[in-house]
Amino acid sequence: MLPPLIGATDSWVKAIGLALAWVLLIGLYGAGMRLLRPPIEARHHWLASLLLSASLGSCLWLALQAWSYELHQQLSLYLGLLPLQCVVLEQAGFFQHRNRLRLAGAFCVALIGLGALRELLGAGTLGSHLGWLVGQPDAGNGWVVLPHGGLRLLTLAPGGFILLGALLAAKRAWAGSWTLNRPPSRK
Repeated sequence: MLPPLIGATDSWVKAIGLALAWVLLIGLYGAGMRLLRPPIEARHHWLASLLLSASLGSCLWLALQAWSYELHQQLSLYLGLLPLQCVVLEQAGFFQHRNRLRLAGAFCVALIGLGALRELLGAGTLGSHLGWLVGQPDAGNGWVVLPHGGLRLLTLAPGGFILLGALLAAKRAWAGSWTLNRPPSRK
């Protein structure tokens, strides 16, 4: 899940588009596998998983191309990785996990949040090409937040790794500060 998280989050619109595509594909895949698991032998589950994810991924690819060709051009590489994620998540037991909705939601929040931060700090705008989500190719340039632009490095893949690392370090430091301020427990 790291390649889409870093590669497709250079803009907020691409992150939202990929999150919507991922949620749609994962939802349809989970429902399809729930119907296919009982009648298929356990040793053939991986083949059914592979065929279902490839079929749904191809349908998603074509639907996005018909809906918004510009967004499809930007996300095409990552749309091809989504069926692979379905198969990997199936093998890892994600669809039988009781907290799967929370995990999927956390991934989407991370995807959209990182996309917004990278566009805001990297380009100085927020919501560029927002019309791509509704199928309109040129619907405006978004909101200019930083009039002189931002740090261009953050819109590139190395900048995505740097920002993700900084966010994870900040989260860990913030969580660590809470544990340091707690009084010791008495046993």
